[in-house]
Amino acid sequence: MENEIQTKERKKGILTSFLLFLIAIFLLSVTAPIGFIFALLQKLFTRKIQSLRDYLLEVALVLDQAGNVIMQHFLNAVLLKKDPNVYLFGNKKETISSVIGKNSLTGNLTSLGQFLDSFLNAIDKNHTLNSIEENIKNFFTSN
Repeated sequence: MENEIQTKERKKGILTSFLLFLIAIFLLSVTAPIGFIFALLQKLFTRKIQSLRDYLLEVALVLDQAGNVIMQHFLNAVLLKKDPNVYLFGNKKETISSVIGKNSLTGNLTSLGQFLDSFLNAIDKNHTLNSIEENIKNFFTSN
């Protein structure tokens, strides 16, 4: 009887999570373009180009963090070596670049991961290493 109740609760939890996911996707797809266009126009018409730069970087950071969560299983499979000491994608407070940087330091990137690391670093010098928080970077370089 208790196992049956736990199974029902688990199914209910999955359904609730899926419903919340669908609502979030819908709201994002409907409201994000409106908010983005409004911000661009507002910054351009008020000639606040510096704050537009900051806004674009903030949006890029949030999208990067979301990508780290959404794409975690795929990125773990194609960019990382199969090693017990590998640092995995999926932390919602971290960027894809940071995970690539950490695994670059430990030699845990696949060929595709190394290519992406080189590509990001060509666009922005030392991008993946600079994306690692300083206290974490010290941990990875001291081991």
